[in-house]
Formats: sequence, C-alpha cells, structure tokens
Amino acid sequence: MTTGSTQHRESAPKTIRTAILTISDTRTLETDTAGEYLKTVLEDGGHQVLVRSIVKDDSDAIRATLEAWLARGDIQAIITTGGTGIAKRDNTIPVIESLIEKPMPGFGEIFRMLSYQEVRGAAILSRATAGLGGNGKTLLFALPGSLNAVQTAWKGILAEDLEHFVFEIIR
Repeated sequence: MTTGSTQHRESAPKTIRTAILTISDTRTLETDTAGEYLKTVLEDGGHQVLVRSIVKDDSDAIRATLEAWLARGDIQAIITTGGTGIAKRDNTIPVIESLIEKPMPGFGEIFRMLSYQEVRGAAILSRATAGLGGNGKTLLFALPGSLNAVQTAWKGILAEDLEHFVFEIIR
C-alpha cells in the first residue's frame, strides 16, 4: 500500500527552482562555505540555483532582497543562511517571519531536534524557521550560517523532502 506522502513524493517535480541568500557582515562568495555547500548539493540533486547572493545582516537589505525574489514568480524555494541566532545583530528571523503567510513550525522543531544530537543545548539558540512566502508560491527556509548547521538541515530534512514541500504548494 502506498501512503499519501509517498504518492506526493512520487508526483513531485524533480527539479526545483531555488535561490540562496547568505546573510553575513563578514562572508564573501569566496568564504561562504555554507552557501557554496547548498549550491553544490542543490545542483547535484538536479535542482536549479537561479540566484545566489550575500547581504549584510541588516533588516532593510534582507527584506529588499527577499521581496524582490518573491516578486519574480519563478523561484520555488529560497534558502537563507545566517542571522538566525539571538545576538543583537541577528536580523533574519523577524524579516522572514514578516514575509511568511503560512508558517511551517515543524521545520524549526525538527531542525533543533537534529541539532541537539550534535551540539546539545546550544541548539535552542537557533531560531531556524520555514514557511510559505507572501507570494503564495515560494517556500522560505531560514538556516543558521554555519556549514555544519546547513549540512544538518540539508541531510536531515531538505534533501529528502524539498521536492515534496514544493509539490504541496503547486498541486
């Protein structure tokens, strides 16, 4: 017997149109190992990376970039890295949350569960989150900026289910 989620995975698009935004005051394209990792695993998985950029950890810069990408209409998933902690300079989450019309709280919960296995109690410092963007056609994923955290999110959640998540918004 085939379950509903199995059928959805089988029916899901095999190529997802993505964008990667790194939020950092210090990283460049040459030093952004987390963004480069995402680009590599997405492309190796048959997905398209339509745009990749780095912006300072500034609410206005983050918002301007994300709003422009949401308005494009051709991006199905935006993955951000950085700015998800609790430090004064971490601005990503309030911006992302203001752009989400349908939150997916389970993403952050599962991410922190997976992270706890690696970094123990420090996992609660992450405010990683996800949801359906304000245009109703784009998923937003906010990940921490460390390579290890991005690998945890990719291997533990996104690698297996990104296509299924997109299927849910296009069906």
